[in-house]
Amino acid sequence: MATVELRFSALPEHVRTARLVAAAVARRAGVDEAVLDEVRLAVGEACTRAVGLHQSNGISAPVQVKLIEEEKQFSIEVGDEAPRSAPGETAPSASGDPDMDAEEDEMGLAVISGLVDDVEVTAGEHGGLIKMSWPTTPPAALVP
Repeated sequence: MATVELRFSALPEHVRTARLVAAAVARRAGVDEAVLDEVRLAVGEACTRAVGLHQSNGISAPVQVKLIEEEKQFSIEVGDEAPRSAPGETAPSASGDPDMDAEEDEMGLAVISGLVDDVEVTAGEHGGLIKMSWPTTPPAALVP
């Protein structure tokens, strides 16, 4: 099992880098080429959500991304440190409009759910985690 870990400052300009790294590692892991755009979009959405949660809650800790290559699947975990008491529920934000923040949060989760068949969202007082998985195909055997 190979794992690539990426940590970046909660700034929107770093989301693009996370998307590119995720697509490259997914390709190497054996994720079908037709699905790579979905991987890219889902990672972008999850990272954008984490960046937004960090910024709106004044959290200076980095966003964490783990790219995990297993025998028959490729998983990506995007973690944030924004405290919530239930999935989808955010702490009071600096934007001043918790309803708008909750709506944006739910929209982001809906987009991710539409892109990824196997997605799990957890949240608690120490932050949240979005885990997404895709099947991989083994490389074709070389024929002499």
